[in-house]
Amino acid sequence: MTDARAWAALDDRWLVHALAGLIDGTGHWDAGALGSIERTGAYLRGEWDPAEPGEGPGTAGEGSWARFIGRIGAVALRAASAPTRDERRQRQLALLEMWAETPFADPSARLRTGIVVTESAAVRDGRGAAVVVGWRRDRRRRFVDLRTGDADPPSLGEIEEVAEVPRGWGSAEQLRRLVTLVRERGPAPWDREAVDLLRDGTGLGRATASLVLAGMVSLSHRPTLDADERATLRLKTAEAEDAHSELGRVGAADRLELLADVLPDDPADLWEPGGMRTVAERIAQAWRARYGRRTVVPERTLSAVVERGPFPLTAGRFCAAFTDPAGESTLRADLDTWLRRTDYGCSAADERWDIVRFRELLSGAVPGLPWAYAELPAGDPVRDGVPRFVALLKERLNHPGLLLDAGYFRHTGDEPITELREVFGGRPYAGPERLDVATVDDGLTVGAEGMIDRRGYRDSTRLYFRPALYGDDERSKRLSAASAPGVGRRELETVEWLRGPVCARIVDRIASAALPAGRYETDPAASAPGVVSSVAGKLGLDQDPAVLYLQLLVLPRPADRGVRTWNGWTAARHQEAAAALVGRGLAVEDKRARAGRQLFLPGGWAPAPKKPHQPMEVWKADLHGLRLGYDGRVEDPLPLPTRTLPELFAEGWARVEAGEGPR
Repeated sequence: MTDARAWAALDDRWLVHALAGLIDGTGHWDAGALGSIERTGAYLRGEWDPAEPGEGPGTAGEGSWARFIGRIGAVALRAASAPTRDERRQRQLALLEMWAETPFADPSARLRTGIVVTESAAVRDGRGAAVVVGWRRDRRRRFVDLRTGDADPPSLGEIEEVAEVPRGWGSAEQLRRLVTLVRERGPAPWDREAVDLLRDGTGLGRATASLVLAGMVSLSHRPTLDADERATLRLKTAEAEDAHSELGRVGAADRLELLADVLPDDPADLWEPGGMRTVAERIAQAWRARYGRRTVVPERTLSAVVERGPFPLTAGRFCAAFTDPAGESTLRADLDTWLRRTDYGCSAADERWDIVRFRELLSGAVPGLPWAYAELPAGDPVRDGVPRFVALLKERLNHPGLLLDAGYFRHTGDEPITELREVFGGRPYAGPERLDVATVDDGLTVGAEGMIDRRGYRDSTRLYFRPALYGDDERSKRLSAASAPGVGRRELETVEWLRGPVCARIVDRIASAALPAGRYETDPAASAPGVVSSVAGKLGLDQDPAVLYLQLLVLPRPADRGVRTWNGWTAARHQEAAAALVGRGLAVEDKRARAGRQLFLPGGWAPAPKKPHQPMEVWKADLHGLRLGYDGRVEDPLPLPTRTLPELFAEGWARVEAGEGPR
């Protein structure tokens, strides 16, 4: 029955890629999916019979396509969108063309979907029909049924869940018209002003708004966009990948709901001036209803965050942590955690694993806080939001029920549990879950012996702590001394820094508005003018070379582009200041990997392998408390700062004045 259909000749083996992000279980989608969906609709209408009694029309993937009923508009938006690559568009159009001929596109069809316990594949009688559309899970199957009379349709078995399907955009007439228009005119013209409308209406970044407007809400394959798609959207690869990650929180079902009813009643309106702007406004309204609206962040800020790479946070979530911290669920309410056994040993956890999001803030937003303070201009909403973010985070850390990771236990012998009890006492930890390992708990610190893995090896003994009780007392000193150096103790170090004087001075400096609007803390002419005057006077320099010298002296990465942005310099002005320093022997010109500049301090150079490690002059590594490896390479990310930038400029210059400068 399908030989006459245009879509039937299409190889639908890669239909899964055209629908990625809108369906589940993509690894289970094979060729023949379109035919299975068509036969399902035909069986429900009584227009197709299986070769053998009891057989069904076959399954397309794991059955999540049934959510398209009443929500096919999400697929239609992709098919009409200019950035969609052609081989995917053709498969989307084929699906829409086929869908228009099924009862799923009939607004009068009385359809339901749900979960049934059954061994059968299909059933039909005078009351209607029912068909399973997904694989079996303990005899539980997803199903679709169609009622043709007043009575309920025949049942495949015991129904556990059932719901009427929604009635949204996507009648047979609308689908046929859209398919014809796309094939005759090509995709709807891409409208960058529509992207701006969606960005302003939601607070999403330009890259993320572009993907949403194109109907590409979080594609599940890489690369997310090919070169032509990126060119249409005007996105760099890093921007597209970050936007992909940003939208990862939106599940396939939510994407369908979000985009189901955003197309115009007459698809031809998409090709009219402003057609995509109406779509953008509808998406923005749907987005706000589900997720609220973030503060709009300048694109230059988002681009800078993407370039910096704030792993494990996306650029959008990093910015939102500071601009809208109360919108972060783990900052709105206290979090109770306890030790839970996992396949990888003990872990501080809660019932819903919200601790994962909280830790992402500790490991992503807090290390990026000094960057926001230093390299974003005064008045930027991300920089201005630092004080509120820190205040909320410290409130959560003051909750006695919060338990965090403190790293590995530093022991010297072969019986760490014995040493653990010697340090922290013999009282065991009492949590809501049984751990099957020896533990100790002195009120502040919880220690847990490592578990034995499948190979019979015992994992290292771990320490955990209650940040509400961490301070300057003897228990805290014992914990700090017992925690081994390394990545594992970063949560401990982060809590120390957040409660320390440097963080307080950074927060106070931002809150005080001491820096003029639009100026940067990395520009010593704005943040430390007295130090600039001293440098200029002592070294006989004009102000510009004195400013550049201080930046070379203390900033971890005074890249050329950054220096010009911070100082408001043209390239010529920058080159003139650099030439003055080279002529006085205060700097040398060179080319070095990952430096982003040609001007360096005299002396040794510490290379770094990759982000987040930052190469720099050996002299300034000590200024930042950065340890170098035995071979002189940077082996660790920059530690959290020990001074504000005005203090750092003053300290660097004081060392030069004392005869301890770079040489």
